[in-house]
Amino acid sequence: MEHLIKDHAGHFAALLTAMFWTITALSFEAASKRVGSMIVNLLRLIIGFLFLSVFIYIYRGLLLPVDATAREWFYLSLSGLIGFVFGDLCLFQAFVLIGARISMLIMALAPPITALIGWIILGETLTLRSWIGMALTIAGIALVVLKRPPKNETNGTYRKVKFNYPIWGILLALGGALGQGAGLVLSKYGMGGFKPGTSGYDSFAATQIRVIAGIVGFSILFTFLGFWKEAFRALTFRKPMLQLSMGAFFGPFLGVSFSLIAIRFADTGVAATIMAIVPILIIPPSMILYKEKVTYKELIGAVLAVSGVGIFFL
Repeated sequence: MEHLIKDHAGHFAALLTAMFWTITALSFEAASKRVGSMIVNLLRLIIGFLFLSVFIYIYRGLLLPVDATAREWFYLSLSGLIGFVFGDLCLFQAFVLIGARISMLIMALAPPITALIGWIILGETLTLRSWIGMALTIAGIALVVLKRPPKNETNGTYRKVKFNYPIWGILLALGGALGQGAGLVLSKYGMGGFKPGTSGYDSFAATQIRVIAGIVGFSILFTFLGFWKEAFRALTFRKPMLQLSMGAFFGPFLGVSFSLIAIRFADTGVAATIMAIVPILIIPPSMILYKEKVTYKELIGAVLAVSGVGIFFL
């Protein structure tokens, strides 16, 4: 058993990440609808930073990642800005517009995006099967978000294909997938563990750097947009703050840290594949907690999308 865990540490970490992100998505969807996605983005990073700092101080004896090199700070900070500020800003607003379940389904595109960027930056391999898997993932997502209205009764022709959900919500979720994919690759490059025979920088400390960059990025945005008053006001709302705290614990603290452990000990694409099962994991709690009705077409689309991600890395 110990040998199995050691050999598949990255895979187990990726599976735990998928579970953590499922909890996070549902928590942040609820909080974002109450206090706004911008507020949730900043506050969850601050709360996550506090969790990380306490843990890292106990785990490493360092309150801050002062042992990181300038190179690690640069690439991990860039990863935080792209992943947290751009990617999650898009994703959290998508939660508000189309819900966490559909947003996370579209996020199934993150692994193919991750692999493409990994191929360009890290020299990781793509095959014909990878492209087939990508096509299947896109087909599964399209099955859910697109619809073709019935034939026009007067002329027997089909009207134009339409979206089942607001187009801006879909585009924002796509932005989230792009941000996550680019952020993961930059994280792996920044930690340095992609080279054979190298262990790389500590995953939790790397997450702390990413979170610091995210806090700085959002703080600049809040200053320019004048959002600080709303942020302080949100602190007085008990239920959203509890949801925020839960999301921050399972997201910026556990989820992001375990995602970096996953890509440190496994190929970026393989880790991203396992983490992409969130669209399947999120269906039962969405039905139970939010009474969402899931159609057979949506279920089939989710399975197709996740299967395509799996084929992508076989």
